[in-house]
Amino acid sequence: MFYKDERLALFIDGANLFAAGKALGFDIDYKLLRQEFMRRGKLLRAFYYTALLENDEYSPIRPLIDWLQYNGYTMVTKPAKEYTDSTGRRKIKGNMDIELAVNAMELAHRIDHAVLFSGDGDFRSLVEALQRQGVRVSVVSTIRSHPPMIADDLRRQADNFIELEELRDVIGRPPREPRPDRAPDSLE
Repeated sequence: MFYKDERLALFIDGANLFAAGKALGFDIDYKLLRQEFMRRGKLLRAFYYTALLENDEYSPIRPLIDWLQYNGYTMVTKPAKEYTDSTGRRKIKGNMDIELAVNAMELAHRIDHAVLFSGDGDFRSLVEALQRQGVRVSVVSTIRSHPPMIADDLRRQADNFIELEELRDVIGRPPREPRPDRAPDSLE
């Protein structure tokens, strides 16, 4: 699927990859992910896309974003929009599809292979456009969750489909040992 001399770029739809990993029951180790694709080819750029709530004093994703920025990822963020739906529920909207598509098209002439970490069917047209420019496209997502996390038309359009579950041993974070709530009773 990969050639050592290929110029690669990773395009990670953060929310989509997080949801796919969660559906499969594991967390992604982004250091291992980057190392794996550096091993597979000449990694030119690794983009990570996510929307952020601006008004939250602390965002649980902030430490990840900071770590990624300091460890070789190009972060693409924008403020998420908060709204109330017709049933009165608080909703958050933060779609990063356009930003990802623009970056991919801008880099198309500099790369041989794009790796898209998303199952979002909206990216089918992007994959097709990259292919017309001579770029091979691999899509990383999962069909092993219920329901599958990848749109069938995206999977069919891609040159390669990489099952996320099959990367678990390579890019999965080892499970954490549960922390004891208190020290064990001493035996006297």
